[in-house]
Amino acid sequence: MRWRRRNLASMSADVGDGLAPGVEAITAPPATLAASSAQSPASAQEPARGYRVTALVVASALFMQQLDGTVLTVALPTMARDLGTPATSLSLALTSYLLALALFIPASGTLADRFGSRTIFCGAIGVFLLGSIACAQADSLAMLVAARFVQGIGGAMMVPVGRLVLLRSVAKEDMVQALSWLVMPALAGPILGPPLGGLIVTTLDWRWIFYLNLPIGVAGVIGAWLLVPDVRGDSRVRFDRLGFVLSGVALGCLLFGFELSSRPGTGRVAIALLAAGVLLGAGYVRHAKRVADPILDPTLMRVPTFCLSVIAGSLTRITQGAQPFLLPLMFQLGFGLSAAKTGLITMAGAIGALAMKALAPRVLRRWGFRDSLIVSGIASSLGYAICAFFRPDWPVAVIVAVLGLSGFFTSFQFTGYNAIAYADVDATRMSAATSFYATFQQLTLSLGICTAATILELGTAIGGKGVPTLGTFSAAFLTVAGISFAALVWNRRFAEDAGADMSGHRQAG
Repeated sequence: MRWRRRNLASMSADVGDGLAPGVEAITAPPATLAASSAQSPASAQEPARGYRVTALVVASALFMQQLDGTVLTVALPTMARDLGTPATSLSLALTSYLLALALFIPASGTLADRFGSRTIFCGAIGVFLLGSIACAQADSLAMLVAARFVQGIGGAMMVPVGRLVLLRSVAKEDMVQALSWLVMPALAGPILGPPLGGLIVTTLDWRWIFYLNLPIGVAGVIGAWLLVPDVRGDSRVRFDRLGFVLSGVALGCLLFGFELSSRPGTGRVAIALLAAGVLLGAGYVRHAKRVADPILDPTLMRVPTFCLSVIAGSLTRITQGAQPFLLPLMFQLGFGLSAAKTGLITMAGAIGALAMKALAPRVLRRWGFRDSLIVSGIASSLGYAICAFFRPDWPVAVIVAVLGLSGFFTSFQFTGYNAIAYADVDATRMSAATSFYATFQQLTLSLGICTAATILELGTAIGGKGVPTLGTFSAAFLTVAGISFAALVWNRRFAEDAGADMSGHRQAG
């Protein structure tokens, strides 16, 4: 058992490196992989070579999602100009997508069990493509925000359902290789996205960012329908409809209330949304105590390692959500760089994150989760803080090095959080824990964008220049770096031997 858990920890470190929101979401916790593989009735019939085909078909959808998200961030200033809105206001388009992920991820497993994984997976790609077409046709901020929300509904179903297809149809002994085939195309998205986005904006039109999804998505639907098995799970679990509505409306009110709080003329609306979110959130907690299978189970926070991972990981993800929003705006609005050059520079973070993959299992085995998370948390927070001092006269090589190292250590943190979160969760509660954790992943990434946008809006209003100054960007980076550094308090609360069976770490003596 110990040997098996060590290898599962290595696998988790390989695939859960936080390159981008969706990449994190495909990382199944070790116990989930074991339980799902053991329960899969189709695993015994799956051909030994079939997992590669299944993994690549699922990866096409994930690649499309990752490419879309990273390409979009580089195009924000150009989109803002064409839509006649401040660049900071486009944070709503990013937030609405992540909010849709947070709202609908918990429902994905139940829908896949009831209607079949292949059916939901193909339908999710279709919804994502419809949202992409609507985004390309958007002629106002409101239409773009609505279209991005539709995209997010499709994305919320694609990633977890695609993972379920693998877990339920691939033999246990092939799971490590299957996840590697799944993740590698997805990791290419954050690396290719920034330079590709810069190229599209410079030579074509930003709307082609969304049209680019069409051939990839159509190929994914055809491949999934012909090649992916339509596996199902236990559909007898009752779907928590009231909990889904309460939690969704509460999260939406809180997030958009915070988003609107910094915008002129929206103070009363923001206060009303925040108040409604708090009341509905309290109502959901009361509801969750009364039902057998709440859609988000708050009692999971009684598990120490899970609770600490959620809190510390959320603080880190707030910062990670802000950085991809801040960097392209600062480089284009503050430095005057082109979209193409901005894309080439910002891809450094994704390359640094990819470089971490081979080292994470060894580091965790040598120093354990607690000490590794403490050191990497300090390093990544310093990396975010250094971004505050970037100026146009800095050598590009230095900026690239800082972003690469920051991506390396931040990615390591996500690897550690993704693994240790499930170290002490009972196997019977693993599905609930996965939904809870994935929801907070997306929610805190959204909160990071809201935080950055709020600071930029306030700085722009105070400065009176109509656009954020370099000083405003510096304030935003220092703020989110401070939030990330606060995770150190919670990292120190992990036991010294936390997750030792998973990492293989043993204390001297």
